[in-house]
Amino acid sequence: MLALTGALTIVALLAAILSNRVSPLAALILVPVAAALVIGAGPAIPGYILEGIAKIAPVAGMFVFAILFFGIMTDAGVLAPLVGLTLRLVGRHPARITMGTAALALLIHLDGSGAVCFLVTIPALRPLYDELGMDRRILACTASMAAGVNFLPWTGPTLRASAALKIPVGELFTPMLPVQLVGLVFVFAASWWLGKREERRIAAGRPLPAAAGEPAAPADASPESHADIHGDAAAMRPRLLPINAALTLLTIAAMVSGAVEPVVAFMIGTALALAINYPDAAQQRQRVENHSRAALLMASVLIAAGAFTGILNGTGMITAMAQGVADHVPPGVGRHLPVMVGAIAMPLSMTFDPDSFYFGILPVLAHLTETFGGEGRAVAQAALLGQMTTGFPVSPLTPATFLVAGLSGIELSAHQKFSFLWLYAASLTMLLAAVLLGSIAL
Repeated sequence: MLALTGALTIVALLAAILSNRVSPLAALILVPVAAALVIGAGPAIPGYILEGIAKIAPVAGMFVFAILFFGIMTDAGVLAPLVGLTLRLVGRHPARITMGTAALALLIHLDGSGAVCFLVTIPALRPLYDELGMDRRILACTASMAAGVNFLPWTGPTLRASAALKIPVGELFTPMLPVQLVGLVFVFAASWWLGKREERRIAAGRPLPAAAGEPAAPADASPESHADIHGDAAAMRPRLLPINAALTLLTIAAMVSGAVEPVVAFMIGTALALAINYPDAAQQRQRVENHSRAALLMASVLIAAGAFTGILNGTGMITAMAQGVADHVPPGVGRHLPVMVGAIAMPLSMTFDPDSFYFGILPVLAHLTETFGGEGRAVAQAALLGQMTTGFPVSPLTPATFLVAGLSGIELSAHQKFSFLWLYAASLTMLLAAVLLGSIAL
């Protein structure tokens, strides 16, 4: 009964989110509450929810202050020099331009926002691609690869995996850092190869493919299109750039090293960023207000996810589902579940949005892995190699995909067909590295 109810609960959650009939916030709260009422656990619901929220609080707090910290640093102008430097370095050589595209996207994506990454990178470089007659699909692909491989501790998928399994973010990310570096090597190697291929095509005088032709949506390459970096001149603090850069590096280093809890690192970093750049209380309030909407939206979903997992764990539904599946899975297959998840994680981005996968599917897979003597953490790490990381820039379930195609001036289908295999290759390369390095057991 518990296993069936749990399965139906997850199906209902997926259906509610994927149908867009209700928001993830409402689905994560109402669906498990209804399930708990069905099995007669109504009186215990408040306790389950509070227990789930208590476990999720550090993750939600970290995300709120990470959004505020990187938002304030962007307002102060920390990222602005990166754009200008990249444009100066790439020159007019296609191979250097494609690698510069990947480098700029990687650096801009340090704030964890795919939208900001693409809004800055693509309009900055698209005029150069057009001037040289380069394929805009390569612009979209290289930016997508760099952003997709960059699954930092404060990005959405990592935070969701941490929240769903109640595992500290550092325990998920730190062992995967060498794997991510391998992924970045693949990104720059692939970008270089795509650029060299364009050099040969241009030198041979071959025309652009039809798919790289007319824009699907207008893309403004004017300075105003860099609003996320240069949007508020009054907030820029160019004289404080060295201090702000040092503060950013120290905050990230403290968080990644595990010297302090991530939420503490970003709380202190945010407070210092405000005090250093905006000593007036009114200015500080304005900076916080400018970024509070994004922080509140994600934090509310994470807290709701705490309620969801709290109810499913408290009622025993997760355990019952995992045991039910384990009874029908051959032991030889169950031991390899993390690798199997890693192999299909990227394509799963095309059918599961991050909330439904990480909060609905991942806890069951993790518990199932533990049933066969493995670590649930390994499944989460395997999922991070593709599910809404390398998969998010081509998934129809994320607004960023449409943003990439629109800003690049290509049809959505052209972007997906061109970029999918490259992104999948990046995911599989990281999976192979994880197995060879022992991060994920085969």
